[in-house]
Amino acid sequence: MRIRKALTSALIAALVLTGCMSANSASTAASSLTSPTWMSNATVYEVNTRQYTAAGTFNAFSTHLDRLKKLGVKVLWFMPIQPISVKNRKGTLGSYYSIADYKGINPEYGNAADFKALVNKAHGMGFKIVLDWVANHTGWDNAWVTQHPDWYTKDAQGNITWPPGTDWTDVADLNYGNSAMRAAMIDSMKYWVDTYDIDGFRCDVAGGVPNDFWNTATATLTAIKPLWMLAESNPSEVTIGTNFTSAYNWPLKDTFNGMGRGTTDAFNISGEISRIANDYSKGNYPMNFITNHDENSWSGTEYTRLGSVGAVKAGAVISFTLPGAPLLYTGQEVGMNKMLAFFEKDQVDYPATPSAMTAFYTKLVELKTKNAALAVGAAAGSIAEVASTKTDVTTYVRTAAKAKVLVAVNLSGKSTSVKITWGKNAGSYYDYATNKKVSVAASQTVTLPAYGYKIYTTNVLTNK
Repeated sequence: MRIRKALTSALIAALVLTGCMSANSASTAASSLTSPTWMSNATVYEVNTRQYTAAGTFNAFSTHLDRLKKLGVKVLWFMPIQPISVKNRKGTLGSYYSIADYKGINPEYGNAADFKALVNKAHGMGFKIVLDWVANHTGWDNAWVTQHPDWYTKDAQGNITWPPGTDWTDVADLNYGNSAMRAAMIDSMKYWVDTYDIDGFRCDVAGGVPNDFWNTATATLTAIKPLWMLAESNPSEVTIGTNFTSAYNWPLKDTFNGMGRGTTDAFNISGEISRIANDYSKGNYPMNFITNHDENSWSGTEYTRLGSVGAVKAGAVISFTLPGAPLLYTGQEVGMNKMLAFFEKDQVDYPATPSAMTAFYTKLVELKTKNAALAVGAAAGSIAEVASTKTDVTTYVRTAAKAKVLVAVNLSGKSTSVKITWGKNAGSYYDYATNKKVSVAASQTVTLPAYGYKIYTTNVLTNK
């Protein structure tokens, strides 16, 4: 949802106090929700159907599946595809997150047959499909508003209101004190699994919906088939391992932004590594990202926020090699440096010739896919930091059995020479930059250019 930070700390505290939201840390929760095995080495790709092509339809997007297959991504997360409310809408086309009909298809994108054909084609090519789900609120002309006004939150005068603490005046806040509404919501989610065979949900404003609802919904849905359940929330707002497998890694994104300000160093990355370990129970993990639809439209492109192409590449290397499932957003893979309008048509500009960023991301996706040390879920590899002589260089090792990935990233905008103590990880590896076999010593001095990185891996890669 746009401007997620508009959920104020006061509102979150109120939800906790009223029992509508659990603040339990995932590290203390018993893990029972199993991450699908197909997520173990997957890169997630967020699809903005409206802006993806000139037509902005499922059929037009379908022509890009071959390109995305070559990129190597496995999970296609579609922003909401339901009809968008007209009443109180913002802009010309309205917010994707103002849902007029939970079981409908936005006619701007096509029809039910078009979406079914797209899912079937994608499944046949090995992709998994995740649908964005908006459980916190509906559009104002959703039939529920007139048929079931008691399903909504009301102000002191008895009027249905938008989510408190936000400027989301184009949506009506749902009342989770109503059991009939909860049942209808779960029925609507189940519809998409049963009818279209989707493989998971990215749950919008998940922390604003009571945890006991998500417990019931997730148990019901995952009884049908294994699903990836991603919360747009901090892990403390939901119960990782019970109702969600994963949550947003906003702190890591903020750490990346710090590179553009010159405030991020190895201690910050060390803190992120510790936080991930503390926030996620065994078998669960965050979704790491540099950008997404909210960041791009409201905070600026990754190039603006991080300050340079070099910083973006450094952040991407970390995003793909720290524990977690990495995300690529529509246009990110071609180096799009444009803020897409949120409420209007604003097509992605695809370059006429291949982008250097496409080759960059294709190789990172291959590393993530092929090296078991970078796996998530039950097969997750371990992570250990190693010593270096510079505080502006982060150095760590990912390991799973005999598979290893050694990583060193310069977090600063200045070239630096650094001594790294790889210790027991010394041995024969492939240099990620050249794909050539090299010997890595227990103690090694390397020179890293501004925002440069060095990766050694136990598997050779096909992309150069």
